[in-house]
Amino acid sequence: MTCGNCARHVTDAIQSLSEVHSAAVSLERRNAIVRWNGSENIPAVLQAVHNAGYAAKETDGTSSRRQPHPDWQWALWVGVLVTGVLMSGEWIFRIDRRPWFEWLSFALAGIVQLYSGAQFYRGAWRQLKAARTNMDTLVALGSTTAFAYSAWALVSGMGGHLYFLEAAAIITLISLGHWIEAGVSERAGNAMKSLLNLAPQTAQLLFRQPDRIHEVPVSELRTNDEILLRPGDHVPVDGIVVAGESLVDESPLTGEATPTEKNIGRELFAGTVNINGRLVMRVTATGEQTAMAHVIAAVQRAQTSRADIQRLGDRVSAVFVPVVVLVALGAGLWWGLAPASAHSVHRLISHVLWHSHTPVGIAAGFIIAAAVLIVACPCAMGLATPAAIMAAANAAARRGILIRDGIALEKAGQITAIVFDKTGTLTFGVPEVASVLEVQQARFKPQSLAAALARDSSHPLSRTLSALSREAIELANWREVRGSGVEANVRDIPGMVRLGSLRWLLTNEVDLSQGEQFIAKWTAAGANVIGLAVEGYLLALFATLDAVKPDAAKVIKQLQGQGMKIFMVTGDNAHTAAGIAAQAGIPGDRVLAEAQPVQKADFVKKLQSEGEHVAFVGDGINDAPALAQANLGIAVSRASDIARESADIVLLRSEITGVPEALALARAALRTIKQNLFWAFFYNSIGVPLASLGFVSPIFCAAAMGVSDLIVIGNALRLMRRKIWV
Repeated sequence: MTCGNCARHVTDAIQSLSEVHSAAVSLERRNAIVRWNGSENIPAVLQAVHNAGYAAKETDGTSSRRQPHPDWQWALWVGVLVTGVLMSGEWIFRIDRRPWFEWLSFALAGIVQLYSGAQFYRGAWRQLKAARTNMDTLVALGSTTAFAYSAWALVSGMGGHLYFLEAAAIITLISLGHWIEAGVSERAGNAMKSLLNLAPQTAQLLFRQPDRIHEVPVSELRTNDEILLRPGDHVPVDGIVVAGESLVDESPLTGEATPTEKNIGRELFAGTVNINGRLVMRVTATGEQTAMAHVIAAVQRAQTSRADIQRLGDRVSAVFVPVVVLVALGAGLWWGLAPASAHSVHRLISHVLWHSHTPVGIAAGFIIAAAVLIVACPCAMGLATPAAIMAAANAAARRGILIRDGIALEKAGQITAIVFDKTGTLTFGVPEVASVLEVQQARFKPQSLAAALARDSSHPLSRTLSALSREAIELANWREVRGSGVEANVRDIPGMVRLGSLRWLLTNEVDLSQGEQFIAKWTAAGANVIGLAVEGYLLALFATLDAVKPDAAKVIKQLQGQGMKIFMVTGDNAHTAAGIAAQAGIPGDRVLAEAQPVQKADFVKKLQSEGEHVAFVGDGINDAPALAQANLGIAVSRASDIARESADIVLLRSEITGVPEALALARAALRTIKQNLFWAFFYNSIGVPLASLGFVSPIFCAAAMGVSDLIVIGNALRLMRRKIWV
């Protein structure tokens, strides 16, 4: 591989195989790391790479390098040395041409062609055998044209200027450009490298009987092993705290700067840092099952994916090289066979542009053709989209935002409306009892009676009420009415005792008049009011409040400032939903209350039918239908949930501050892709005509070709340098 475009072609070839789950191809390391769906099939991968016009062999991974291959690097320095000698000689002997120097130039330029240019010739030949063309084809043809003409002119004794310097400089400058490109591209992958290096290589394994500690490789750890973490230690795998208390820095994983308190029962994740306490953790996940491994896999998947907008560059690149070869052939024949006409056009246009020296005679045809071949660079078009996706995926990962692939990034940049689920998204998702109103006396305290009724229910509000008391109360005929409440017979209380929604109690003819003020006050505050009744008599009211997250109103305001229409859906009643929406700054007419999961998806579909591009923000579990229906699904999560595949974007923090940041980053990435494509097309649309008309030399064209690649990559890297996206 000689450039980023080659790496992309190899990636596409490998990922076209059904056995392959994903492939990460590195230009600077000259390798591909392949993950399998099932059993591995290495011969099929090697054949796919061969069919794409490249060579490959299996390695054990120990030969990976951070720098270009040594042979390739030696070829670059040979080219630099020879080009320097030829350039100095051209300057020293430019007036009194010495025959011996011309033959020396022939020999030195020949070394560059055969040694330094070998990579381009091999690449062009492999592509030709695969019935394809690429940048190697243009470089090989351009350099050979200049060298072959000069060698023929020297041997035949026809005289005139010889272009050995140009032939050597073409290969040297393009090799130098790709060497710089590989280094710049490596910078774009630094976020991935830092993730890979977060987890330590060893761990302090704790043995209970007898009580001792052994340092062991992390690869030897197994589920349920116990590990000792001292202050400053990196957590090697995922686990649960079984002893000790400490603060843990989870910023490498979630982007959250504030340390998290950890005590018995709390989860720990590989790659995070124990700050100030001694912890003992029990291993729950190792290797590719850890949260960090899922983060790395998600970033790799995004980096190697393709966006729909990339198809434009792919279609152009597919026909670009053959067209350029035809243009170069036509320009060469024009300058060689009709020089008077070519020079006349050149002089006419030079009055508008600039005066430049052009070759004369048959040499003009060869050199103009070489310039056209070299200036045309398909690499910039091929790199325009992947470079921006790679940079955006890395920038997002640093902020605790995982983007599934390039298509998700593209969709995120087109969103016009956002639908938030309430519970666990705009609110904390953990309701608490804010107030209790005792209306009538009963055999048992209302808190005890409510806790007993709620104890066997799995509903979130039931779990909240069940914590009010541990008093044992004998129940009979207990049953749960789904979506409404629970009921049972209680010893020493005549009639059916019910605990549930006010609407359900009303259908059972419960008189709520004594609690009207309590109900109005707390529903206006966004609380759910639960009633406890015996037959038609109200015993007590419980106000359960799921507090709005502190940053919710700020996030909504930021999104509205970006031109987004904001909506909220919830299964709560209309009064509670209106209270939460008011606190978050969402207009009351954009709230859907008492919605079931399927109704949430239908609401998203309704907005889409009105022409909106909809993002749905939820917890990724109960909201799966809506996440799937939306143009873009965003899951607000914790690190332990990131393996979930229900969303296009996963926020590793439970806060929603990442939503406006992710959307702003996506829009910036789309702008960058469009800018890159524009400059790539602009460069070629200007460079090829100028070269055809004799206004730029082959050496300048070679330099410009490398610069165009660097401009595209450098523009993409701006996505990683920006600190704040909202």
